[in-house]
Amino acid sequence: MTIKIIAVGKLKESYFKAAIAEYAKRLSRFTKFKLIEVADEKAPEKLSQAQMDQVMAVEGERILDKIKDKEYVIVLAIKGRQRASEDFAKELSDLVTYGHSDITFVIGGSLGLSPAVMKRGDDTLSFGKLTLPHQLMRVVLSEQIYRAFMINEGSPYHK
Repeated sequence: MTIKIIAVGKLKESYFKAAIAEYAKRLSRFTKFKLIEVADEKAPEKLSQAQMDQVMAVEGERILDKIKDKEYVIVLAIKGRQRASEDFAKELSDLVTYGHSDITFVIGGSLGLSPAVMKRGDDTLSFGKLTLPHQLMRVVLSEQIYRAFMINEGSPYHK
């Protein structure tokens, strides 16, 4: 089984890098875990809608280049489907049971995800209506993936 996070932009802060490394280490007993970063598209501060669409399209192509046909893709989006940690854990377990051993999560850039990436997604995931920094979202997602494995193992970690 492989779990991959594809994220737009480079992780800069050392404390976020350390947190991701810790969850990657913890997850290594359950799965192969990868964090893949794709370059964010440089753009001026104020953009027209057409310019925003262009930035998302370019970032979207970079994301899609990192996804293989067989991967089950879950895109993170504010308007995505919310679920409790226990439900998320069951869904990950069910995906593997039913033949999806390569699961990819996608975190877009500051403007969001292109329609092409959203269309490629097999499911959506939302952590609520709050806007979180994209770098922090990588840590939160990694922790929730680890939590899911611990729930499925029956570990007291979740309590």
